[in-house]
Amino acid sequence: MVFAVVLNVVAGSGIHIATAQSPTIQPDIVYGHKDGLALTFDSFAPTQKANGAAVVFMVSGGWFSRWTPPAQALPLFQPYLNEGYHVFAVRHGSSPRYSIPEAVSDVRRAIRFIRLHAKNYQVDPERLGVLGMSAGGHLTLMLGTSADNGDTKAKDPVERVSNRVAAVAALVPPTDLTVAVWSAPESIPAYRGFPALDLEMGLAKEHSPLNHVSSDDPPALVIMGEKDELVPPRHGTWIAEAFQKHEVTHKLIIQAEAGHGLDINQPNSRAVREVVAWFNRHLR
Repeated sequence: MVFAVVLNVVAGSGIHIATAQSPTIQPDIVYGHKDGLALTFDSFAPTQKANGAAVVFMVSGGWFSRWTPPAQALPLFQPYLNEGYHVFAVRHGSSPRYSIPEAVSDVRRAIRFIRLHAKNYQVDPERLGVLGMSAGGHLTLMLGTSADNGDTKAKDPVERVSNRVAAVAALVPPTDLTVAVWSAPESIPAYRGFPALDLEMGLAKEHSPLNHVSSDDPPALVIMGEKDELVPPRHGTWIAEAFQKHEVTHKLIIQAEAGHGLDINQPNSRAVREVVAWFNRHLR
């Protein structure tokens, strides 16, 4: 089992899937650099019914962030494009070279960059939603629970911009890393396959969304699989209780009979329909 991120639809086929609404794709937009390497995202702009809002997708599975040809990733994003959302697929510095704290820092910068250049993409910077699955769901919740307004004294104009988002949707996210890192008594053998979880306990606590929930968090949808053994549904229960305590608008779904995948490849799956409905409610 793996921390799944589904971006390999028809991978390797070389086939561009025709859709009712083919977007305008801008690949490999650079939003920052580290160690001489570019940090990039892909832009998918709807050509019809654009509603001015955007969905920012975290390309992350096990905190590995892999590049996929945008045309091959398109089926995953088509349900949101069909609703008029601009989609950004954000890649972060990948494990094993980079750690979870660095991945969190990268995706925060990506949100800042998109907000700074929102006019160029014809999106409203106050209507950004963020979506991720598994490790990507963890990063999504970190964006939702630990955002800031930017550093007005920063030399880099990107760092002066807020990284706040208007809504989040997290699928099978680990919400408390202190039970998952290798040194945790509760850590399971499968986690040894993820070098990012070889993390000091203090950093695990600092980068656990559960520890950052506050009353100013954006509306959050969390979907767990009832039979998920990799990220058990209690992760969703924990953060839903924290949202409830702080009166954050939220919805927790524990999908019956579902494992870690949630059938996100299927455009009419329950998980996809719930995410679309959530963004339509809170972004449109």
